[in-house]
Amino acid sequence: MAVQNHPQHHPRFRFPSFHRTGTAQVAASDATVTVSVARAYAFASLRLATGFVFLWAFLDKTFGFGYATPSGKGWIDGGSPTKGFLSSVAAGPMESTFHDWAGAGWADWLFMLGLLGVGVALVAGVALRPAAVAGTAMMALMWLAEWPPAKHLSDGTPSMSSNPFADYHLVYAIVLIALAAAGAGVTWGLGRLWAALPVVRDHTWLK
Repeated sequence: MAVQNHPQHHPRFRFPSFHRTGTAQVAASDATVTVSVARAYAFASLRLATGFVFLWAFLDKTFGFGYATPSGKGWIDGGSPTKGFLSSVAAGPMESTFHDWAGAGWADWLFMLGLLGVGVALVAGVALRPAAVAGTAMMALMWLAEWPPAKHLSDGTPSMSSNPFADYHLVYAIVLIALAAAGAGVTWGLGRLWAALPVVRDHTWLK
C-alpha cells in the first residue's frame, strides 16, 4: 500500500509591508494638500468676487456709470448715495429713522467709506477682520431698512418679501465673517505681507 506524504502547510508570519503603508500615507497626504489648495483658491475667489461687489457699488454710486446710479447723478455730480434708498424705506421699526438719515452728509460719507473700505480690503486681502465688522454692520442696517419679516408695507401693499429672515444681506454678512475666519487674504492677496507688519502683529484684530 503506497503511502503518500502530503506537505504540511504551516502558518507563516508575514511582516507588514512598509512600502504599501508608506505609499498610502503619501497618497493621503497628497489628497489633504490638494483639498487644502482647492479650499484656499475657493476662498480667494469668493473674496475677490465679494470685494468687487462692494467696490463696484462705490464706483457706480460715485461716478454714475448708468447701472444702479443713472449717469449724471453720481456722488461727484451732487447726488446723494443714501437719499433714494433710505427715503424709500416703507416698513420696519426704523422706518422714520431711516427717512431722517436719507441724504444726510454724514450718512453719505459713512456709507461710501464703508463700501470703499470693505471693497479694497477684500480685493487686496488685507484687514479682513475689520472689513468683516464694518461690512456686517452695513448689511445689518440695510437688512433693517428692507425689513424682510414684513408681509405688508406701511401703506398696506404687499411687501413681496421672499423670505422673512434670510436675504442677500445676511448671506453677504456670513461670507464676510467666513473670509475673515479663514484668513482668506493669503492666496491671491497681500494677507501674508499685511500680517507681517509690526502694527498688525501687535494688534491681531487688524488681520
